[in-house]
Amino acid sequence: MPEGDSAGESIHGKPSAIGNFFKRLGQIYQSWLDKSTPFSAVRWASTLILTAIYMIRVYILQGWYIVTYALGIYHLNLFIAFLSPKVDPSLLDDPDEGPALPTKQNEEFRPFIRRLPEFKFWHSATKGIVIAMICTFFDAFNVPVFWPILVMYFIMLFCITMKRQIKHMIKYRYLPFTHGKRTYREET
Repeated sequence: MPEGDSAGESIHGKPSAIGNFFKRLGQIYQSWLDKSTPFSAVRWASTLILTAIYMIRVYILQGWYIVTYALGIYHLNLFIAFLSPKVDPSLLDDPDEGPALPTKQNEEFRPFIRRLPEFKFWHSATKGIVIAMICTFFDAFNVPVFWPILVMYFIMLFCITMKRQIKHMIKYRYLPFTHGKRTYREET
């Protein structure tokens, strides 16, 4: 093996102290993520608290509107991926092969599989908030802008995007939420 081939190794082929430190840090981070997986309500509550702290910081500082706008667009993109099916039925040749719920008693049940699972949605949204919070500590990201225009543009973008997503959901008969759905056992 050539010297220094893999990341985290020093010139002599032994793992470096810095490489070991970041490897261990990554293991601890992954361990905390694994432990938090079953507690979705707590995870989302902490993300909402973090969002509130970020919004209060932006309000008090009266700036960083471009960063906030970018964060909003990023969260909208994540939300659309969360609502979308993993396999888009509009891209399939046969519309009957899409991930639709059964309409007849003898049809096979095909569960809704998201393009972006809930845990990855939460993790990406939280990372986005943390990165946006870090950006508020640097004046280089505080670009002067007339913020009401950004708010109106975001509202228009949200409405247009959600209208398109809802039409897609109606056309291909899928509902991405399980709360309130009737199951087979409830029907019998």
